[in-house]
Amino acid sequence: MSLSLELFDMKGKGGAKVVLSEKLSNSTVSQALLHQVVVAEEANARQGTQCAKTRSEVRGGGRKPYKQKKTGNARQGSINSPHYRHGGMALAVKPRDYSKKVNKKERRAALLGALNSKMTAGDVSLVENLSFSEVKTKEAVSFLNNLKLNKVKRVLVVVSEYDETVYKCFRNLQHVEVRTAPAPADSEAKTNPFSTRDLLVAHKIVIAKDALRLIEEVWGS
Repeated sequence: MSLSLELFDMKGKGGAKVVLSEKLSNSTVSQALLHQVVVAEEANARQGTQCAKTRSEVRGGGRKPYKQKKTGNARQGSINSPHYRHGGMALAVKPRDYSKKVNKKERRAALLGALNSKMTAGDVSLVENLSFSEVKTKEAVSFLNNLKLNKVKRVLVVVSEYDETVYKCFRNLQHVEVRTAPAPADSEAKTNPFSTRDLLVAHKIVIAKDALRLIEEVWGS
């Protein structure tokens, strides 16, 4: 069974139906795989550059803070101990690699499955030509109003390739994220492709028609 999406213009007027490819229409994915892929995406986004000093790395502490006996205090060997202010940290965190590997086929299956679930739920709007004449946030707001998405908390906008005007029109809207469709392997275009997490956290998704065709071309094979 093939899915179809209604095609809208920039003024929010619908009309023709666009039939999706068979692979995109029939893509399903398990919750376990979605969880695995999203956890990997979030882990791979971590820099892992945090670093704290242990007691051996803190400067100073070369002599005892006070003599061993007859002070009435507990004996201390160094002011670098973790219980001292400005002392070293017990079990200090060090730079590490948080990345997790995910099979390419699993990642693609998760992306297609998540996109299919959003389309089946009616949370995807297909737009004929997503472009703006000038860099003005009010044009982006007007566009969302035309699609009745002005009150949606999280909106994901997917374009075929990087468009500076589109990005700048949406960048002041905190509830909107702009991403690109996946580029072919031989393409050198500047891209910022959407992830499985981007699809799942978005309440509504707006996809340009040429971006949808690119998704079907790259992932539908």
